[in-house]
Formats: sequence, C-alpha cells, structure tokens
Amino acid sequence: MDWFNRIAHWASVAPDRAAHKSEGRVLTYEMLVHQARSLAAALSVMLPDDRSPIAIVGHKQPEMLVGFLGAALARHPYVPIDEATPPARAGRIRERAKVSTTLTTRDIASLAASHAAASWRTPDPADVCYIMFTSGSTGEPNGVMIPWSCLGSFVTWLNGEQGFTEQREVFLNQAVFSFDLSVMDLYPSLTTGGTLVSLTRDDIGDFSRLYRTLKGADLTVWVSTPSFARLCLAEPAFGARMLPRLRRFLFCGETLTPDDARQLLERFPDASVWNTYGPTEATVATTSIRITLDVLARHSVLPVGRTKPGTVIRITADGSLDPLPDGAAGEIVIAGDNVSPGYVGDAMLTRRKFQSMDGLAAYRTGDIGRVEGGLLFFHGRRDDQIKLRGHRIELGDVEAGLCAIQGVSAAVVLPVTRNGAVDALAAFVIAQSHADDPEPARLRWLRCEVQRQLPRYMHPRTMRFVDRFPMTANGKIDRRELLARL
Repeated sequence: MDWFNRIAHWASVAPDRAAHKSEGRVLTYEMLVHQARSLAAALSVMLPDDRSPIAIVGHKQPEMLVGFLGAALARHPYVPIDEATPPARAGRIRERAKVSTTLTTRDIASLAASHAAASWRTPDPADVCYIMFTSGSTGEPNGVMIPWSCLGSFVTWLNGEQGFTEQREVFLNQAVFSFDLSVMDLYPSLTTGGTLVSLTRDDIGDFSRLYRTLKGADLTVWVSTPSFARLCLAEPAFGARMLPRLRRFLFCGETLTPDDARQLLERFPDASVWNTYGPTEATVATTSIRITLDVLARHSVLPVGRTKPGTVIRITADGSLDPLPDGAAGEIVIAGDNVSPGYVGDAMLTRRKFQSMDGLAAYRTGDIGRVEGGLLFFHGRRDDQIKLRGHRIELGDVEAGLCAIQGVSAAVVLPVTRNGAVDALAAFVIAQSHADDPEPARLRWLRCEVQRQLPRYMHPRTMRFVDRFPMTANGKIDRRELLARL
C-alpha cells in the first residue's frame, strides 16, 4: 500500500502544490491531507467501531476528495453520489449500500474544520475502498465493492505503464466522481503528485466556456470517454495550440473509433493515444494498447489491448469457463487481482456473475470479444444481441459495418420495438462525406454504401445524420435520447 502513502508524502515535500482545481478553487496537498485527517478524526467520534459505508454527495468540489480520503482513513467505504442524481435513485443507492451517514460538501468542510487531525494510516488491503453504483438490467442500481487491494493493483499498473512524471502532470477529470472512469485520473494524479483539473457540469454544457477552461488548464494527461473527445474534435481549434503540453490521451468506457484516434494523432502529433477496456467490476480497466498509425493501418476495428499483469482474460461460450480457440468470439471473462468480491447487498447476483477460475476471482462481463495474437477486441454486449425476423443480430456488428464506409466516422445502431418485440433498426451516423448534399441525396448515398457492407437483414430501416451524439452525465452516448428523436 505504499502507493496510498504517496499522497501524504506529497503533502510533506510539496505542500503548496495544487492537488485539485475546479471553478477557480485550488486545494493544495497540505490542505487535502490535513482536512482528510481531520475528517477521519470526526468520523471516528461520530461512528466509533463502525465500518459502515458513507455516502459522499457533491459534484466536482474539492471537498469530494477530502471526503473520499477522510472516509478511507476512518476505514469506511465511500459511496460517491453526484448531486444531480435524482433523489429517488440516490435514495435507492443509499438503501442498497446500507449507508449509515450521508455527507454533503458543506458537511465535510464543517467537520474537517472542527476536529484535530488524526494520524495518517494505511488502509487494510482487504477493506472496501469504495462502492460504485452502475445501472442494473432490472432498473435497480448495482453497487460494486472495490477493495483497496483491487484499487492498488490498478493504480500500480497504470502508473508503471504510463510512467507519469512526478509533480509535473496535470490530469483532466471529465467524468463525475460517481462514474468509475474518474478513478483513472483521480488516484494516478494524487499518487504521483499531479494536479487534477475537474470540468464541471457548467463547463461541459457551454462550449465557449469549455474551451476556455481547457486552454487555461495546462493539461498533460487527458482522461475521458471517446464521446467527449469526439465532441471536442468538432471544434477546429481543438489541437496542440490549445493544449501545447498535452502528451497522453487515455480512453475507457466506450468504443474508440479509428477516425477519432486518427484525428487526435494528427492534431496532437506529440501526444500518445491509449485505448483501454474494463468494467467497473474489474476496477476501471484491465487491458490497454497504444494506438499508433501502424495499429490504425492494420485494424479497421481497434483492439482494446493486452491484459495487465496479475489478470487473465478468457473468451468463453454457453455459460462455461472453458476457453474458446484463438480468434473465436464469445463472452469475456476477467480473472485476477483487480476483480471485485461482488455486489453489495445482492448475494444472488454476485453468485451468478462472480466465480472462480483457476484459483482466481473471476467476473463474467456479459461483453462479447475475441483474442487474436494476444490482443483483445471488443464486439459489444451480450444484451446488444437482438432477434429481428428470425435473424440474430449483434448491434455492434451493424455499427462496425457502418463505420467501415469511407466518410463515416461514427455510428450508433438501436433497436426499435413495437408491441414488446424488435421491429426494426435505427442508425444515427456522423459522416463527413456528401456533407453539402441535400439530405435525401446523402441518405441515398448512405443506403447504397450500406448495401455493399451489410446483408439485407442487418439494414437499418431508419437512418439519421447527426453532428454529434448526446451524452449522459457519465460522458457516454445517451442512447435513450437518440431513441426519443425518432
């Protein structure tokens, strides 16, 4: 757990260095560590001999970081809840996690100011660090428990692979703290003495404000979903002149398209582009690969990389854990030291999704993929498979076919249902080709190309051109919003 103690180390050797910046507020390492220790002391008085989860509610305020570390020092798992979460859902999250105490950013500031600082102590690796909630297939949120040992495995791997320069890096924090992509920027930044720059909801909602914030951030490491980068690429000025110190793009949470990767390499010639993959249940990311021009030339669908040390990926079929041959597509199973022990308060779902494989904790992802030459390729979700007029169709296959059309940079394909059954497919496409043509002519061109790429039963009935895809608060494509446009 030396990686965790590095956070306190920076408070000693670089107390005035900014640990976090957001909306003009700056939190130094000295302030962060002192306030976290004070909060831990307050929690120990409030909740003696109690290790129940604590909900930390806010947005991108510096008190969120104080809350996370303060809870950790007091040996309480923290449950991040963004303040924009609908009250009913926030209530279900607290109920499912059996939260004992809810702290707002105002509560955290008050408690940290009212108690003397406790000692800085290393968490027990077996303790649960945080509980991150994801959307469940039943509509109920599922709380994924991540122990400190899993988080340590992830942080140690990423820091070692990327070789971040201590006290020199400035990380972009795009995702809200209740989305586990934020872990990819938060803890690598804090453990290497970096500065985390958080984009707020207001920053992302106003393009002119967004680009002003980015330009003034002095970023060196970009962490986001591919959708957010695609949104930024719509601005011609988004490039090395705007962000002259940027040296790394790290993507997770969605599919990175070849066109997006190519544009980033062209606009940021001194930066590397990394594609990663992993579900929340396996602590943020499990595989990674640097996307180069050579990788782009060899793959029409980008690989998501090779597995991290201490982790095994196996492609399986029919609910078994038996491996499929190299190149065969099946369900991705992840086993290793980054796999969660399960879902909080849901033993039945935990037994169904978490198993043991070769003596390692394993998680059945529900994702479809294949491994070729040691590289993992992601092909969508098992639940993205639909049946249309007797044909089984992977929505990811249709999207890949659309993206293979020259001039199409991105596509989202959704099922359209009628009377509870899939009746047709709808495609939303971002394309540069024939941009000046009238809409009917553009659609004729696209349908003609689709006929060359896909069998008839996979043809979308409805196709719409869009300039960009709407995004959720987590920075992913908002598919519900797209369906509402039909």
